[in-house]
Amino acid sequence: MSRIAATFAALQASGRKALIPYITSGDPYADATVDIMLAMANAGADVIELGVPFSDPMADGPVIQKAGERALARGIGMPQVLDFVRGFRLRNDATPVVLMGYANPVERYGVDRFVADARAAGVDGVLVVDYPPEECEAFAASLRSNGLDPIFLLAPTSTEARMAHVGRVASGYVYYVSLKGVTGAGHLDAEAVAAMIPRIKRHVKLPVGVGFGIRDAQTARAVAAVSDAVVIGTALVQLLETQTRENVASAAAEFIAGIRVALDS
Repeated sequence: MSRIAATFAALQASGRKALIPYITSGDPYADATVDIMLAMANAGADVIELGVPFSDPMADGPVIQKAGERALARGIGMPQVLDFVRGFRLRNDATPVVLMGYANPVERYGVDRFVADARAAGVDGVLVVDYPPEECEAFAASLRSNGLDPIFLLAPTSTEARMAHVGRVASGYVYYVSLKGVTGAGHLDAEAVAAMIPRIKRHVKLPVGVGFGIRDAQTARAVAAVSDAVVIGTALVQLLETQTRENVASAAAEFIAGIRVALDS
């Protein structure tokens, strides 16, 4: 059983929902990523999504775009991202780490090399935003054969056929994008999310995490009531960009702890 599957199984057994924060590798400080990851795990994060910076992040809103630009300006690329995971694993062998990003950095690095190095570093899952499931079955199979979970996005516009295809190739969990548009945009409609989750679960026998538009404890709790996991990125990245190097990890921990309390209450 993968770390991701084991984490969700333990949460389900205790009647709790997963909290999955997203941060951009190397932002807001190149040497702070591992400290932030450790702080979030200690504060109650169940899975950590670690963003791979890319120059054309088409699904991301301005907050995460700017975080990626800052990271790229500091020289953060795939080798550094994998180094962050290795550093995290030296002190935390339990919390799953998912790399989230775009096809270009993976392909520039080399797909086979990426899969091997990600596994060796301690990565648990991979979500490539612009890899449609219909076009990357070989990549998904390679990930699974190396003990990594291929994770896919679903959206309000996803067809029944797309959901069924994701159900065949995904493992770990699926990420439901609750809004049309980019990260950090729009107003979350919890009722619309609640209506969509049963449709997804007819085709996908995996936990469903919901992201985009979750900004605080109140929206996190509303989403957790109808899903298996809450994914929160833009609000966290926006908070961290205002912090000094000295307090950035503690600020992340405080934010995550507040969301954790809301989910468990």
